[in-house]
Amino acid sequence: MGQRQPHHNLTYRLGQKMGFSKSIALDEKKIGGTAIAEPSRPVRSEAEAAFLDKLRAGDPLAFEQLVNRYSPEIYGLLYRITKDPEEARDITQETFIRAFKAISKFRGDASIKTWLYRIAINQSRNRYRWWKRRKKDKTVSLDDNTGSVERPLCDVIPGDSLTPEQDALRREQGRLMQIAISELPEHFREAVVLCDVQGFAYEEIAEILEINIGTVKSRISRGRRELRRKLVDI
Repeated sequence: MGQRQPHHNLTYRLGQKMGFSKSIALDEKKIGGTAIAEPSRPVRSEAEAAFLDKLRAGDPLAFEQLVNRYSPEIYGLLYRITKDPEEARDITQETFIRAFKAISKFRGDASIKTWLYRIAINQSRNRYRWWKRRKKDKTVSLDDNTGSVERPLCDVIPGDSLTPEQDALRREQGRLMQIAISELPEHFREAVVLCDVQGFAYEEIAEILEINIGTVKSRISRGRRELRRKLVDI
């Protein structure tokens, strides 16, 4: 996947495809704040059930609310997986288009959030295979300035006030961590990002990736071990 410079504002023209009254914009500067997401949960409340009914009925305003609510998190996930802002933007749009077409089949066994993440992961895999068939595998530049898109991983971890020197070291550690994650094999990278960055529980990751919990734990453990090795090499 080619390297492109990120834009400060991502505008999704989903309205042209789905009949929305307006386009949907993402402020990339806010993406880092959603890096550690709240765990998803099955639809239980009457309000959530009513919202799901509106989605199934094809209510465009309800779907616009869905996009506005979850697109920053989906983009954050896909950016960390693809390391390409344009690819992440395109796959985010594809994710919601696919969700719009398939919402009538959503039974509500899992949360809407988990369902969307599953679609996003599958779309990411499809895009990766498409690039691979065309000999355009993604590369990661060590000079890539990811700070304009998301804060380094270490920045989302609360801590005491730091001196300028400590803050610089922390940011550099975060940059190296992002590089190391991007170089993990796809199945390890997905599991590690979902667990350690997005904050999903093992059970939720198993639902998203459609694998058993034992495999989830194994991939996370091996991915973390590979990360430690890469960080030592860096």
